[in-house]
Amino acid sequence: MKFFHHFKLFALLFLLVPAALFSQKTFPVAAPSDAREGCYAFTNASIYIDYKTMREDATLVIRKGKIEACGSGVRVPADAVLVDCTGKTIYPAFIDCYAEGFGLPEMKTAPPAPGDRFNNLPTASRQGAFSWNDALRTDFNAAENYHFDEKNAQNWLKMGFATLQTFRADGISRGTGALVSLSNRPDHESFLAAKSAHFLSFRKGASKQNYPSSLMGCIALIRQTFLDGKWYAVGQTEEKNLSLEAWNTAQSLPQIFEAGDKLDILRAAKIGQEFGVKFLVKTNGDEYQRLAEVKSSGFPLIVGVNFPEGYDVRDPFEAMDISLKDLKHWELAPTNLARLEAAGVPFALTASGLKDKSKFMENLRKAIENGLSEQTALQALTYHPAVFLNVFEKIGSLETGKSANFIITDGNVFQKETRIFQTWSGGQPNVVADEADDFPKNLYGEYLLTLDGDQLFNFSIKNKKNQPEAEILRADSSKTKVNIAVKNGLFTLSFQMDTSRAEQFLLAGEAVGTRISGRGTNPAGRWMDWSATQKSPAEPTKPTKQNPIKSPENGEVFYPFTAFGWKEKPVAATFLIQNATVWTNEKDGILPETDVLIAAGKIEKIGKKLAAPPGATVVNGTGFHLTPGIIDEHSHICITRGGNEGTQESSAEVRIGDVLDSEDVDIYRQLAGGVTSSQIMHGSANPIGGQTQLIKLRWGASPEELKFAGWPGFIKFALGENVKQSNWEIPVRTRYPQTRMGVEQVYTDYFTRAAEYSKLKKSGKNYRKDLELEALSEILESKRFITCHSYVQSEITMLMRVAEQFGFRVNTFTHILEGYKVADKMAKHGVAASTFSDWWAYKFEVAQAIPFNAKIMADQGVLVAINSDDAEMARRLNQEAAKSILYGGMKEEDALKMVTLNPAKILHVEDKVGSLKVGKDADLVLWNANPLSIYASASKTWVDGTLFFDREKDMEIREAVQAERARIIQKMIAAKKGGEGGEKPSRARPKYHCDDVDDEG
Repeated sequence: MKFFHHFKLFALLFLLVPAALFSQKTFPVAAPSDAREGCYAFTNASIYIDYKTMREDATLVIRKGKIEACGSGVRVPADAVLVDCTGKTIYPAFIDCYAEGFGLPEMKTAPPAPGDRFNNLPTASRQGAFSWNDALRTDFNAAENYHFDEKNAQNWLKMGFATLQTFRADGISRGTGALVSLSNRPDHESFLAAKSAHFLSFRKGASKQNYPSSLMGCIALIRQTFLDGKWYAVGQTEEKNLSLEAWNTAQSLPQIFEAGDKLDILRAAKIGQEFGVKFLVKTNGDEYQRLAEVKSSGFPLIVGVNFPEGYDVRDPFEAMDISLKDLKHWELAPTNLARLEAAGVPFALTASGLKDKSKFMENLRKAIENGLSEQTALQALTYHPAVFLNVFEKIGSLETGKSANFIITDGNVFQKETRIFQTWSGGQPNVVADEADDFPKNLYGEYLLTLDGDQLFNFSIKNKKNQPEAEILRADSSKTKVNIAVKNGLFTLSFQMDTSRAEQFLLAGEAVGTRISGRGTNPAGRWMDWSATQKSPAEPTKPTKQNPIKSPENGEVFYPFTAFGWKEKPVAATFLIQNATVWTNEKDGILPETDVLIAAGKIEKIGKKLAAPPGATVVNGTGFHLTPGIIDEHSHICITRGGNEGTQESSAEVRIGDVLDSEDVDIYRQLAGGVTSSQIMHGSANPIGGQTQLIKLRWGASPEELKFAGWPGFIKFALGENVKQSNWEIPVRTRYPQTRMGVEQVYTDYFTRAAEYSKLKKSGKNYRKDLELEALSEILESKRFITCHSYVQSEITMLMRVAEQFGFRVNTFTHILEGYKVADKMAKHGVAASTFSDWWAYKFEVAQAIPFNAKIMADQGVLVAINSDDAEMARRLNQEAAKSILYGGMKEEDALKMVTLNPAKILHVEDKVGSLKVGKDADLVLWNANPLSIYASASKTWVDGTLFFDREKDMEIREAVQAERARIIQKMIAAKKGGEGGEKPSRARPKYHCDDVDDEG
């Protein structure tokens, strides 16, 4: 006790005296200097040499800021300062490899002004030979901007951290971070690695440049930069680009990618796979919701412990605004680390994301209570961050030759009552908790108490919840309670030996070894000597690798992690639908009282009285109608962070497939309306939009699993008021084009450039791969197809002429409410139409829309589909198709084909879907009435032979959702002692339309 009290003073002097042995030779050393080697021997400790190796009664020797020896039986050097660590535990100090902003100047950003999203900044605002885009800050070097933050460092040291990786969290490419020691040395001596990692994100940060304005734009910019870096490295001489030079240099470092959620991890994995990069991913703590896919990425993770605090659920009406997803994440977030451990996913821990970083250990203990092992927790604080940053030869364990980074505690660091007393960083001591008033653990035990030289008593001091509890045992076996305390190294004892009298013995003294002695007074006030000599120590409290902890009972993970998700993902099975009215969309037409057998995801047989194979589920279709699944040619569901990249006249490089949101409940809702496939489109904010993505509505699947395999690929073009910004506010109408003439010129210009690009590629010469021109050249080569947002006849005609000029054909005009005026020209061109049934009057250019449009175009030989362009309308596309029967007298089969076979043909997948034919995909809908009736509802919906919607099962799921919400709310009320919490419910995901230009993130 006395030593540790004095050691605090020594440590302070150690910090104040310049140490010549640590100074760099290029810097002067001021007098007086300390030439001692700083040799210390920490003896009698329980020492974790690394996260899995612990030695009892061990010794740690450090010299010159390095570990000289560590383990049992270590010889103590003669010149070492001895530190008796009896009852103490020594661990390797912690490492946080995601300490954003530590020691860096605070970023000053003004709040966005109106119109900042489209503020006519096509290129970077800063001058110099840097990247064209302000979100690419690869040249930023944290080390060049670093200055030790002593005040902030103390907060980290108190938590046991001795090393931090600092970086600036700004931009898509954020530049390089620096790995710094928390020893209070000059800045130039603080770096373990001046360039420790390259940081990336899907956020453009403080950049006020208009591009990118969406997540898909951020991804395209990253992909293009990878390509540009490779092109720049092969010796091109066209330009000097300091940002690309920094990018190429940074590729040799660990690449740390910040993910906004679990799907961002999968997006980063896709980029990594494309360019052969293994990212270290900083997660948002929800990766347990897609654990199998996260594991398959092969990426190590940096994971926080910023668990939700809970929601205010006292008002039942306000509680309705809290989604089941949020409620379940509150419950299951603390299980995230245990699930990662069980899955074998390597991770490092970070305090990043915590509003109050002092709660780091408290939250980590919560993760341990929920199944995380203490060994893995220590591994994630020491070994893994060191390995991930390629510095394990320097830090991360207490092996010989490594930096003297360690913490000294009074027990198991993961237990609530344990305190960290010292954190050593690079051989420098930092006293982070005052031990002077703590009762030394080595003094717990059995004693012989001597009063005034001749009165002898048996005396014991026990540890009760880290506080001493003492008593005297008399000869008659009666016990006398002793009040015992320590303050500034001075022990005080008081007790009442005679219970019939109020007077007490008052004693004071100090400890030497395991003997406490001093002076005091008896009840009569006479002074006397006293001593307590330890006969036997108490059983030591040894740190355990994992205390047996009963984990809380929690709910299950759903796929997707939202209401109506599956506990287990459904799989394809064998079904025999019997005696239904079958709408084949083939030459057989409508077949009454017919059976359909589906197996292995395909339609296997169609006929009468088919035999059920073993194991088949038989569905009674009597009175029901069986049709192909509905295909929505134009949809905007399942998009994350923006459906438009409308900041430039062309965004052909962006891909909707990069930003699919597999958690969108509209997938389930549309399955309930019989939809099985949807083309997810870029919006119509610019003439040349982004690449679309055809998906199958496989509810519960990952984003990649939603994609329709073998699909050739489309791109969204647009005409009309949206692209020339007629309906935008004046402050943001800054981008070209702003007239219909300008729109035509955009197409002519870009296709001319694409043709030149194609010629360059075929020439065999070195060229810069341009993602934008790659997509446009695919159109010229009939490898990618245009679906064009359109309304008025003049522009419809214009784009067909432009296409013919460049030798290709437009595939689809979507919306096309004036298609009836030019249907003959469209049929001659060979373009299809995907239209609304009866939308009109919602803006000027649709004023001449008529409900006879679909029928007139079909009569002229145009292939016609009915689309939704709206998440709600998609749930009743069967009824939208039926309107052409009412308005135009269309035949029933032809009407149904407009939402089944015709869109399949338009999307070039009619060989797989759109009709009921043996060998085609088993995408089917069983309706309880004629599918074109307003009274019809989908009873069952299959995709690839998997039953994804069952109306009877749906009622059970609704009850289960309600019960799950109620269970968690009651649990939250109990945990929060009344249900008051400070978290705010997450915003409902937006429902995008063609002209939405906001990134909700």
